[in-house]
Amino acid sequence: MTTTRPIENVSDTALWVALYRAMESERPDAHFRDPYARRLAGERGEEILRGIPGGKSLSWPMVVRTCLFDEILARLLGDPGLDAVLNLAAGLDARPWRMPLPPELRWADLDLPAMLEHKRQVMGHERPRCRYESVAVDLREPGPRREALARLTSGAGRVLAMCEGLLVYLDREEVAALADDLHAAGIRWWLIDLASPMALQFMQKRWAKSVHEGGAQFKFGPPEGTRFFEASGWREVEFRSTWDESARLKRQMAFAWAWRFLGRFSPPERREMWRRFSGTVLLERT
Repeated sequence: MTTTRPIENVSDTALWVALYRAMESERPDAHFRDPYARRLAGERGEEILRGIPGGKSLSWPMVVRTCLFDEILARLLGDPGLDAVLNLAAGLDARPWRMPLPPELRWADLDLPAMLEHKRQVMGHERPRCRYESVAVDLREPGPRREALARLTSGAGRVLAMCEGLLVYLDREEVAALADDLHAAGIRWWLIDLASPMALQFMQKRWAKSVHEGGAQFKFGPPEGTRFFEASGWREVEFRSTWDESARLKRQMAFAWAWRFLGRFSPPERREMWRRFSGTVLLERT
């Protein structure tokens, strides 16, 4: 299928990101191996990447984000342990198949029916490593969302909700409503990626033609950072800077060395602002 623009709808972004995971997996020094990513992305994912100016050079923050979600998830599984994971707007995430998860862990992918059906067709013959189910739900609809959360958290004490690449496409009111519902459902931890206003402005400028015209608008980058979630009963327990972690993982943007050199001459508050340009955040229910 040919299109007039790379992104036709917000679900297309899952194909785009899956291809970045495939590219990382195929490196000899890969930080993770996702043998399903290229199949899940398919020809449409290749088409999207070709249509985004400089698309291949933009893989680094997506790879860093995947690594950080993997690391934090693995740590929580080990200590204190999890009863269930709810992957909201799961897209083409293959963690139930590619990660060494406990067989007794309950894992639920929540997403739109078409996305889950595509995933089922590609992954149908593969066996997940845990107790997996897919839940077709439009997370923008409060009623069905609350019903799904209530059912999936019933009888589970230690539940992690994950939102990887979701919140940036929602507005403040939608994020606040989701935060309220996750808290009311008794979920203990919430793992998210978060953009700052500066990051949001950069993304809007960089990808407006490629992404916004397809209906995938970047909206959420709260000026107050993780304090935004305190009103809904969540507190930050861990912030992992995309910028700092990209250096640790050796997955940096082009000319990162120049930015790091200039940063040495910036005041501390300016350096902290750049550190929180974007990041992966673990929130805990209060």
